[in-house]
Amino acid sequence: MNATARSLAKLAVLAAGLVAGGFLLRALGAAPGTDWVDAYVRDDGLRGEVVFILAAALATGVGVPRQSVAFLGGYAFGTVAGTGLALLAQLLGCGLGFLWARAVGRAWAERRLNGRFGPRLRPLVETLRHNPFSSALALRLLPVGNNLALNLLAGLSGIALWPFLAASALGYLPQTIIFALLGKGVRVDGTWQMVLAAGLLAVSVGLGLWLLRRQRAGV
Repeated sequence: MNATARSLAKLAVLAAGLVAGGFLLRALGAAPGTDWVDAYVRDDGLRGEVVFILAAALATGVGVPRQSVAFLGGYAFGTVAGTGLALLAQLLGCGLGFLWARAVGRAWAERRLNGRFGPRLRPLVETLRHNPFSSALALRLLPVGNNLALNLLAGLSGIALWPFLAASALGYLPQTIIFALLGKGVRVDGTWQMVLAAGLLAVSVGLGLWLLRRQRAGV
């Protein structure tokens, strides 16, 4: 199994686990989602939204899967609001990791790129430096690699923050919608949300693969 297939399988397992967990909690008489979300976020108006954004931004900034944040956003706020709030939190976490890496890790990165890890890291760094927007967009659309690792590597590479954030926002959006739909679907038992989420995942992966092929072909 190649890296893309493994990553797709990993994403599918994550989605299935979140949905199964939500249905199990409901079957046991508990509300789907964490106690923390129920206690401090849901039905708490603007304060709940602010708490969610700050907590989710910190969580994604230190490596919590962004899909989990989107799932909880959909559960807590519904598909539309949950997608928007989760996306904002993901971008804040992305910027946090990027800026932290740029502030404290540039010298370390240069040593690694010129040392034993260079052959593995340098191609991706050069790809980001050559075309930061389209490269980041393609990588975000595909469930390949690690969100935190890409944030840190982008910060270490010396590329500009804003193109990277813009590409990340567009690339995050399909999976954020998908997992917000799953979160909302678990909460209200909406079969159509599950079906729509599966279709959006297929479109997202197809678009990401198409962008990567165009880049490799030099189009």
